[in-house]
Amino acid sequence: MWSRDFGLFFTARAVAKLGDTMLPVALAAGLLQHGYGAGAVGLAMAASVACFAGLVIFGGVFADRFSTRLLMIGADLVRLVSQALAAVFFFSGHVVLWEICVIGAVNGAASAIFQPGVASTVPRLAADVQAANGAIRVAESAAQLAGPALAGLLVAFSSPGGVFAAHAATYGLSALCLILLKLPPAAPGTQARISGFRADLVEGWREFRSRTWLWGVIAIWCVYMIAVWGPTVPLVATLVIQEHGPRAYGLVNSALGAGTVVGGLIALRLRPRHMLRAGAIALFAFAAFPASVGAQLGVEAMSAGAAIAGAGMSFWGVMWATSVQTQVPPDVLNRIHAYDVAGSLAMMPVGQALAGPAAQLVGAERVLLSAGVTTLLVAAALLAVPAIRGLVRADTSLPRTGANLAVPREPSPPGPAQRLSGRDGRPRADSGSGGPAG
Repeated sequence: MWSRDFGLFFTARAVAKLGDTMLPVALAAGLLQHGYGAGAVGLAMAASVACFAGLVIFGGVFADRFSTRLLMIGADLVRLVSQALAAVFFFSGHVVLWEICVIGAVNGAASAIFQPGVASTVPRLAADVQAANGAIRVAESAAQLAGPALAGLLVAFSSPGGVFAAHAATYGLSALCLILLKLPPAAPGTQARISGFRADLVEGWREFRSRTWLWGVIAIWCVYMIAVWGPTVPLVATLVIQEHGPRAYGLVNSALGAGTVVGGLIALRLRPRHMLRAGAIALFAFAAFPASVGAQLGVEAMSAGAAIAGAGMSFWGVMWATSVQTQVPPDVLNRIHAYDVAGSLAMMPVGQALAGPAAQLVGAERVLLSAGVTTLLVAAALLAVPAIRGLVRADTSLPRTGANLAVPREPSPPGPAQRLSGRDGRPRADSGSGGPAG
């Protein structure tokens, strides 16, 4: 697994995650400093996620038709420019909400081009897909451990503009790693796309909806996005910063990162036969994060809740990502992953946009306590669906050309809902976006 090229991809994902985990601190502290409230923070975050969720399906088609590496490099360069512009605005004191939202939208559009290629890159670089996902998760988690704390220090001793400048630099370093990366040849039997763009979209949708366990998770995840993840990100940031300051928020987010490191390490060791069942059980732990903040516990208790939540979410993310990458044939993986990501995140901007009004209506604390209860219900719902809890892992590999690599073999259908072709698919593993992959 630890080839030069996997090491470059590993580094690219880690440094990009470092910057992404700094962004909530910069947005919350910067907008609050300029007189905006929780609603503005939620809208700024929602602008990026909405563009990402709306365009990622098209990014999946592009990734199946063109070079995923070049698409990812271009996306990183666009995000470098957009975040550098945000840094200029915050350094100069010229902070207008709609301009920050536009920058977020551009950032989200670039992410929509970048993300689909991640799904197919991991199995091309490593034969042991679960171990590769676990290692990347640990790296991203370590970055999440350091990112918020670093952002808090930059805000305290410099300004939010310094955080945006650092964020832009991480995209530059990620692009450099990807420029140096050499992907092995495509999987044997993978054909170049000769059909039209619309036909590719239709084929991807047909493959997506043929898998009950896949669209079942996404349907349940829509509830999670609206009631849990969407409001948790802006409301936790706002409450902790207002009550305890940016450094405390950095500490809480660093604890979340520490927990995800633990979850990633556990995922490196455990090899459950029913991966989604094990992941759903671990997901119960995420309730500790919004509930501890909503209950107005001390910084130490909130940090402990965040660490427990991070471990559960991280383990779920590895199980989910590996299921997709090992059960979907390479020629449709990017598109199915894109449909998965789009479905996972479609409701997230709704949850973020509603966070402010809901907090004003019933109080931010009650919204977060409700998010904790909903997390328990979501995990229980995942276990209640036979196609989800009964999905059997399928990660045996066929030998591949070049550098002792391997690609996933098409598994036998685990249930009657799957197609006779034996293809079976599932969503994303990356980061940070808040979807089923965590």
